[in-house]
Amino acid sequence: MIRLFKHYIPHAVILLWLVDVLLLVGANEMSWRLRAEQIGMNPGYPSDRMGMHGAFAAVIVLCMIAVGVYGSESLRSMRFAAARLLVAISLGIIALSFFDFLGGSQNFWRSTLAYSMAFAIVLLILNRLLLSGFLGTSAFRRRVLVLGAGARGERLRELGDRPESGFVVVGYISMSEARPVVEEAIPRSAIPNLTRFVENLGVSEVVLALEERRNALPLKDLLRIKTAGVHVNEFSSFLERETGRVDLDTVNPSWLIFSDGFSSGRAISSAAKRLFDIVVSALLLLITAPVILLFALLVKIDSKGPAFYRQSRVGLFGEHFDVIKLRSMRTDAEAAGAKWAEKDDPRVTRVGKFIRKVRIDELPQAWTVLKGKMSFVGPRPERPEFVSDLEDQLPYYAERHMVKPGITGWAQINYPYGASITDSRNKLEYDLYYAKNYTPFLDFLIILQTIRVVLWSEGAR
Repeated sequence: MIRLFKHYIPHAVILLWLVDVLLLVGANEMSWRLRAEQIGMNPGYPSDRMGMHGAFAAVIVLCMIAVGVYGSESLRSMRFAAARLLVAISLGIIALSFFDFLGGSQNFWRSTLAYSMAFAIVLLILNRLLLSGFLGTSAFRRRVLVLGAGARGERLRELGDRPESGFVVVGYISMSEARPVVEEAIPRSAIPNLTRFVENLGVSEVVLALEERRNALPLKDLLRIKTAGVHVNEFSSFLERETGRVDLDTVNPSWLIFSDGFSSGRAISSAAKRLFDIVVSALLLLITAPVILLFALLVKIDSKGPAFYRQSRVGLFGEHFDVIKLRSMRTDAEAAGAKWAEKDDPRVTRVGKFIRKVRIDELPQAWTVLKGKMSFVGPRPERPEFVSDLEDQLPYYAERHMVKPGITGWAQINYPYGASITDSRNKLEYDLYYAKNYTPFLDFLIILQTIRVVLWSEGAR
């Protein structure tokens, strides 16, 4: 994987992205030349149009990221990837036409955009057909040797067997006399020179996956491997990098303290984040005010009670604040006390089902963002009634309150909506990853991919 602003991106995705950019530039150049030939115009030199080609490729790629073209599902399924590609390219063409119209320029003719759209669809689908057979092979994956043959080694096997995985396990070494879970593991005693064994296998990374407190740390082996130029990683850090979440089953306080992350040097990033929140929330409230008022009226007509409701949530450093949303449930929804939302919840009104599905009920939260109690990106703020129980049952739950809560977040785009302790645990792993690795770049990725969640109603309940 390549680490970009503290966030890891698989090599396969980077390769696919680079080829896509080149093909998009080529598609736009081909469309320009085709149209120039049709009207008898001298097409000139490609270098004269690189700015236009770059803008075309940038907008289409951003749309592709937003709708999940580079996600794990797209890497597994050609049908899924093709469907998302069609949506992304269509959105990109609409956006380019709109911006070109607003700017009063004629850089993107309707005819060339139509041709570019057709060329892009064909070229990008062909790219995936050609590369899909290679991206999943070991040639494009890091070769990993696992030191440990217990339950942790088995977890790495399952992770490496996924089609979207960025690594392939080339061997397991049992470091103890206990019966291995991974049957094909080689006993450490059967390998006279571990460093040479690693070199012969062409290993690029060694992962220490010993069961806790069961074995002594093989310092001599690890030192020799490290000095031979092979990257050495421990289990929790490896899982964090490969899954985009902090694994609660294996982390401990010392790992959280000494591992990279939770940097205090965030003054500039925090200031930029707050400035972004102020500007965008003000614009969003201004633009969507008619939509909010319209659905507020529909909520009033559909059921008795106020159109808006306030609810106490836990925010930064555990402080309570009120969140404002369009009411989507009956006024007596919690007459018997606080309750998790359910699938097909009977407490949701007819209008409520729709505004929840398309996230219109979330729009008034922009006011909470403008006041500074929330951000656009961050862990989802939870209710105090649930937080006290979750902190008792889930380790490190309080650490998610070390960053400002948000309307959307890393957990919301990576994990479906859940309303149970198990779901809260899984989402906490993503929230901790965000709190640990926050950068404006990660915020940008989350905001882009929120479009996917809204378009396909992923996670809405």
